Amino acid sequence: MEWSFGFVANSLLLGVGLAMDAFSVSLADGLSEPDMSRGKRCAVAGVFAFFQALMPMTGWFFVRTAVRTFSAVERFIPWIALALLTFLGGKMILEARRAGTAPDDEPAPVRIGFGALMSQGVATSIDALSVGFTVSGYDWRMALAASLIIAAVTFALCAAGVLLGRRFGTRLAGKAQWLGGSILIAIGIEILITGLVG
Repeated sequence: MEWSFGFVANSLLLGVGLAMDAFSVSLADGLSEPDMSRGKRCAVAGVFAFFQALMPMTGWFFVRTAVRTFSAVERFIPWIALALLTFLGGKMILEARRAGTAPDDEPAPVRIGFGALMSQGVATSIDALSVGFTVSGYDWRMALAASLIIAAVTFALCAAGVLLGRRFGTRLAGKAQWLGGSILIAIGIEILITGLVG
């Protein structure tokens, strides 16, 4: 493919499709931490955008250099995403239980830590490794440009997701942490089903 409007449009659509999981998780993060600062909201969106750019480039590299290795690992990607998101979602729900909050109680303060955010970034973008096959015909400049467009789309959607989560998080009170954990687990299951069926 050559540099064209079609290339940009394809990259934008690819970005929207890949960012949906990250958008949902950022929504859950906003629900869990409704008093999140502006800087942290940008950091959350930035982490998701970074991983959404990194994974297609990693996939592109594997396709260009080690197709057999990547093909062997690709079938485990949905399982890895399920394990990471189920762990994180279960941890959120368990913390809510330990804090003594039922879904109708006032929430205990929750902070999305660095480790959890990195795990979320990997879990929601690991399926983007397969985009390496989609962009394998590009030279490195076009592959990088496509990855940066995907990252920009992801950043915008995740920033919106955190804002929406914050708004609804304050309205949902004690249900927020439970709902956030449940959303993460549901996303993991959806990634697995999509990976197995697709």
